[in-house]
Amino acid sequence: MSYNFSITLVLFSLIAVIAGALVPFQAGSNAFLGKELGHPLWATVVSLIISLSVVVPILIALKVPAMKLDTVASLPWWAWFGGVAGVIYITAALVLTPKLGATTFIVCVITGQVIISLFIDNFGLMGLPAKEMNLGRIMGVLFIILGMALVQYFTVEKTTPSARVENNTQEISIAEINK
Repeated sequence: MSYNFSITLVLFSLIAVIAGALVPFQAGSNAFLGKELGHPLWATVVSLIISLSVVVPILIALKVPAMKLDTVASLPWWAWFGGVAGVIYITAALVLTPKLGATTFIVCVITGQVIISLFIDNFGLMGLPAKEMNLGRIMGVLFIILGMALVQYFTVEKTTPSARVENNTQEISIAEINK
């Protein structure tokens, strides 16, 4: 068994951490957008349109070669699942982030990602190189699950001035109904 540790790996890991740091902002902004647009699915549509309008100019600027359309018919079914997963994730994020909070939502997302990634790696699914599911990796995932449980257990709703105003309004509304 050989262990993989290099400066390149550290750099790539740092880039992945930075990309991951953007995810709570995506969840929060999409949640706000869903509320303001009247339905979570509209926020999903807008988010995907914005993604498309960002990536197309990048493709053009980098002079990326045209897509290989002749291979489309021969691709496996799961090759298209990324788009479906994106819609599910974006919609879940904008619906669940206001209910769970950014930290709990993201910790749950990471837990799900790591558990499934362990199996994808072990079996070399989706054309990825196989990586052994060994005791160290399993223990790492168990620590992440423990971390998720701790985050959920110790999450206490913080009362903000706007939350107090909303709570007072709700109490008045209930009192008015009881009159």
